[in-house]
Amino acid sequence: MAVATTGAATLARTPRTSPADLATALAHAFLGAESWSKAALVASAAGSLGARRRWLPPLAGHVLAAYHRPPADAPRELAAVVGQCDAFREALAKSARQRKPIRLAHLVPVAGKARDSATDIPRIDTLAELAGRLELSTGELEWFADPGQWNRSARTPRLQHYRYEWRSRPGRVPRLLEIPGTRLRAIQRRILRDLLQPIPLHDAAHGFVPGRSAITGAARHTGNEVVINLDLSTFFARVTPGKIFGVLRQAGYAEAVAHRLTGLCTHAVPARVLAAMPAGGDPGERFAVRQALARAHLPQGAPTSPLLANLALRRLDSRLAGWAAAVGASYTRYADDLAFSGGPDLARGADAFIRGAARIVADEGHDLNRRKTRVRGAATRQSVTGVVVNAHTNISRGDYDRIKAILHHCVLDGPGEQNRSGHPDFQAYLRGRIAWIESLNAARGAQLRAEFDRIQWQTA
Repeated sequence: MAVATTGAATLARTPRTSPADLATALAHAFLGAESWSKAALVASAAGSLGARRRWLPPLAGHVLAAYHRPPADAPRELAAVVGQCDAFREALAKSARQRKPIRLAHLVPVAGKARDSATDIPRIDTLAELAGRLELSTGELEWFADPGQWNRSARTPRLQHYRYEWRSRPGRVPRLLEIPGTRLRAIQRRILRDLLQPIPLHDAAHGFVPGRSAITGAARHTGNEVVINLDLSTFFARVTPGKIFGVLRQAGYAEAVAHRLTGLCTHAVPARVLAAMPAGGDPGERFAVRQALARAHLPQGAPTSPLLANLALRRLDSRLAGWAAAVGASYTRYADDLAFSGGPDLARGADAFIRGAARIVADEGHDLNRRKTRVRGAATRQSVTGVVVNAHTNISRGDYDRIKAILHHCVLDGPGEQNRSGHPDFQAYLRGRIAWIESLNAARGAQLRAEFDRIQWQTA
């Protein structure tokens, strides 16, 4: 088989080149041209084909109309533009009619180009640089990113990067935990720390954000006439790879780098796991959950999923914040919990406001869990993410009474009998609950801590 070469680039001549491969080769040729001009593009493409074709000038004109400067970090996008050109399509059709395939002589290598940015987002131009950043070989990067979805379709669980745990919930659709293997989890944590944390979030997001919490989000809604709570259904499973890829491209990562990062952070659940879904929930909801999990999505259990979900929902947050501002209301989101609060205008038009919010949510590819929609006036207990917000942030009386009763019985009967939920470290669990209450109500927290100090803990 004859092989033509240009510098270090080589490409074997084949009798038939697919349209996609031909478009990719031409995109590489355009990006490798000496200048971003029609003459230079035509000359570079002619060199890749081994001959000057009549359809190359109109193709070059089509590309220049689409891009005023070289899209150096988006060769796949450029290849799609080439494939949509009428001149290119007519050339393919003519070659098919005449049974004279368009052959490639050379493949021009393309170097990545990072964007100019004033942020701390690192510059990563190539897949080799990404692999080095993640302390992987290029082969390992391909294995874990799985661009061909070989791993996802493997029938042997040992070849798959995730393990699965169904969690049953009384009267509700079971929840699936998708837990990455040790090696993939370490990769995802590095991605989270080094590559995702620098990307800015919308101000409305308070879940899984350093320096923000359920309390900071709830504090935005204190002392209002009405509070509206909405809930997103199947939160992580509805965040698609396309949205993640868009987030990463918008952040400035090169096309190929964004594509591999998307593969490392998304996952599709095998059919055998979906078939093992436990009983529970409405049949329609079960079907929707299985559909969402069967497609690639953010896995619930991966360390990168919470932040990527926040990033993917920036447009939703912006739209809902604008919708709320139109009636003088405030908006925050903690994971899948949406909260709005405001005065008379929001209170009078609450139903219409909710319908409008639902349309925005649906337009962004999500659904509302209608059973969790709540509208609470000032005369009733208003809460956001479990925090009472009527006058100021506070713990609900019911939550306070429950933890107080547990502590009281721990003092009387010992803590062993009270750990009914099987917490592996019951003492740490109680300390955490008390600390939470102290952050909302210092006086009540002090009372609970005094009771906690009376407990006789068994020591080895």
